[in-house]
Amino acid sequence: MRVLFIDDDVRSSQTVSELLKKNRFGVDKSFSGEEGFKYALSGNHDIIILENKLPDMDGMSLVQKIRNAGIGVPVMFLSEKVESKDIVGGLYAGADDYLTKPYNPDEFIARVYALTRRKGEIRSEKMTFGDFVLNKSSCEIQNASGESVKLSLKELLIATLLFENPRQIIRKEEIIDKIWGGDSDAEYNNVEVYISFLRKKMEQLKVHVVIRTARGLGYSLEETN
Repeated sequence: MRVLFIDDDVRSSQTVSELLKKNRFGVDKSFSGEEGFKYALSGNHDIIILENKLPDMDGMSLVQKIRNAGIGVPVMFLSEKVESKDIVGGLYAGADDYLTKPYNPDEFIARVYALTRRKGEIRSEKMTFGDFVLNKSSCEIQNASGESVKLSLKELLIATLLFENPRQIIRKEEIIDKIWGGDSDAEYNNVEVYISFLRKKMEQLKVHVVIRTARGLGYSLEETN
């Protein structure tokens, strides 16, 4: 598998490249947005990893340019610690994941493997279940009439997890691990709060879909009559 890594920090580029090569990834390094975009057009990469702050353009603009060119390769931001709005912006722009520095090397490699497994899938910004629609690009849920309600980042991530596994029970532990991270101090109560937020927004749209609680286990997305 081959990685395109875009970062103008030579030391960071070397560190990440060595870590990837140690885990049997081939690596192409780029130090600017325009050069990185030219590499991306080659179609030779299984994943693109980039820093949000580049000398000639910001990472979000580069991701949008990549997506507008029809390149569906998974994209991960690997950037300095930033505010939540920057992470949201990166995901809106078309990125698939956002990991902040300093990072755990094992977690980084695990995320890279997880994203490369998705290469070749059809990238869909809209997901539908019954009369319920999740629009990831606009970060909102919709009903069959086109009425919509905006979601917060965590609501979006939880909704995506449910849409990807309809009628299946998603355990609370899995939600915490995938949304907050395995080393997070988030508790079941955090999950319950965001599930409650999602349910209220679904009720506003009057869709024939609900989030059912499997007591003691987790939640599933189900159609109603």
